Amino acid sequence: MKKVYLSALLTLIIVLLAGCGAPPAQDPAPEASGGTEAPAASGPVKFATDASYAPMEFMDLDKVTGFDVDFIDAVMKEAGIEYEVNNIGWDTMLESVKQGTEYQAGISSVSITDERKETYDFSLPYFESTNMIMVKEGSDIKNALDLKGKTVAVQNGTTADILMSEIMGQNSTSLKKFDSNALALQEMVNGGVDAVVADIAIVREYIKNNPDSKLVGITDSENFDSEYYGIVYPKNSELKAKLDPAIQTVVDNGTYAEIYKKWFGEEPDLTNLKAEMAK
Repeated sequence: MKKVYLSALLTLIIVLLAGCGAPPAQDPAPEASGGTEAPAASGPVKFATDASYAPMEFMDLDKVTGFDVDFIDAVMKEAGIEYEVNNIGWDTMLESVKQGTEYQAGISSVSITDERKETYDFSLPYFESTNMIMVKEGSDIKNALDLKGKTVAVQNGTTADILMSEIMGQNSTSLKKFDSNALALQEMVNGGVDAVVADIAIVREYIKNNPDSKLVGITDSENFDSEYYGIVYPKNSELKAKLDPAIQTVVDNGTYAEIYKKWFGEEPDLTNLKAEMAK
């Protein structure tokens, strides 16, 4: 009986001591202030591209290279921001940049248009371009209006696609749309279409690299206006404010002209581009 009593007494003392040693209850965590955001994940800014636009962006073995790649390298160095460029294809690039999660920007000869501005933000314009028609030597095609009634290849979703859909009709079966300019250009060489319409830099580079194919480039300022490329961002991206000053500096300090001459073999006429940048 005594042992039972002592045992019960010892148990009571242990319980009381445990209660005395318990930590005080924590106050509820204060509500987060609306003025402070969680820090962004660290790591380089990821640019997406469609590396099928030589000489603007293309694959050299396993490396993305080209005018746009050298340009963005100069811009990011000027801005002091780490970055990487990944080749993921045109449609995937546009969708990924729109989401703004895995890729924070795209650089791939993307023309700035009012329609695209509804979905994306753009940097300052950094390159003046226009569309060009590519045909075989001896073709009777002389301008864009001559393409009515012909079979024409374009890359789907590009300004060439938009322009030719207006000229030939939205549902024209003679307008063949491909996933890349490379496929559209090859269709022309294979005799599957009468002409290709694509950005002037891409057409000129293809003609230069394929002299045996007897191809001709045709400009048409009456029907193809100047276009301006921009870096494409998700809506409300903070990158635009960070990179626009760097783009301006790269153009103004002569770095842009050096890159242009490297890829096109001539000095750029920056008159129209600078006027567009100043708007």
